[in-house]
Amino acid sequence: MTPIVPPGSPRCTAARFGEGRGPSLRRLRGPTLVAGLFLAACGSGAGDAAPRESAADTSGELPTAGTERFPLVPASAAIDQVNRLPRNPLTEAIEADSATAERIRFGYRVARDPRAFGAAEFVGNDLACFSCHMNGGQREGALPLVGVAGLFPQFRNRDDRMVSLRERIDGCFMRSMNGTPPPPDHPVALALQAYIHWLSEGQPEGESPPWRGQNRIPEEARLAIEDLDLSKGRRLYADKCAQCHGDDGQGLDVGLATPAPLWGDRSWNDGAGASRIWTFAGFIRYAMPLNAPGSLTDEESQHIAAWVNSQDRPVFPTKAADYPGGGRPGDAVYDTLVFPVHPLKARLGADRP
Repeated sequence: MTPIVPPGSPRCTAARFGEGRGPSLRRLRGPTLVAGLFLAACGSGAGDAAPRESAADTSGELPTAGTERFPLVPASAAIDQVNRLPRNPLTEAIEADSATAERIRFGYRVARDPRAFGAAEFVGNDLACFSCHMNGGQREGALPLVGVAGLFPQFRNRDDRMVSLRERIDGCFMRSMNGTPPPPDHPVALALQAYIHWLSEGQPEGESPPWRGQNRIPEEARLAIEDLDLSKGRRLYADKCAQCHGDDGQGLDVGLATPAPLWGDRSWNDGAGASRIWTFAGFIRYAMPLNAPGSLTDEESQHIAAWVNSQDRPVFPTKAADYPGGGRPGDAVYDTLVFPVHPLKARLGADRP
């Protein structure tokens, strides 16, 4: 989830934030929380004025996770660190030629708010890259992008082939952001790759960083689809998520940010990773709620994920072509080749908001 609430509010979970290095919070209108899973699901009302940029706040020493070479915002970081960046391409010197340095900075801006920074034609909802890859892709437990560039090309079961970093980004545009991928030589495509490569400088090629893959519900803790409790998920959502995402899941303007829609036309489509129960639950489990990340249990996270993914969302038209080698995931509740009838929608009844 991704709620953000006004100062003093007791609850909050993630949203579309601006990125800077310290605890200062700026009100932004640009996307940010879930789904590329990438993704998971929060964004902003992009399309308004571009987010304001300011110098990083370097006051005080804040704890870090990761390593000395690759510092990360800790998974336990509270809401006052939602803008913190261990490495900020807008304020620090980049050891590259001027054209490459500007491309890296542009990639960061696009990832933060694609609608405001030249990628509006490729985005079909209110999500952004940093909706899922929080704190500029530099937060432990929130799908960090640090150190991942050297893992591509990599084999993906969904494609049944090796895919490049660019193709992986394309998938996020098509599924998590319900849009279309930019052409391979488009400035947006090149800039996003440049930013991820910059975050990965120094990571040995082919070596998976230790912080990768942390957002997972252990296999032994996964609930069978028939054991997911929509009534429990609805109650947990109302208690932990609705204050920022709203009862209707569309996100509320809460001053600090505008959390992205979790379902409906402006949310991720049913081909995104976040449309899978165990995948989305893993993000909720370790990245939410933002004022107390990690406080939800494996079971609670799955019930919330079930409630969110029992709702209507855009259809990804070619998902039947996924997993050509077999092995379609058992938590893909929108996949009619796995479930001819959506198993959660069929049980909604009185639990529909």
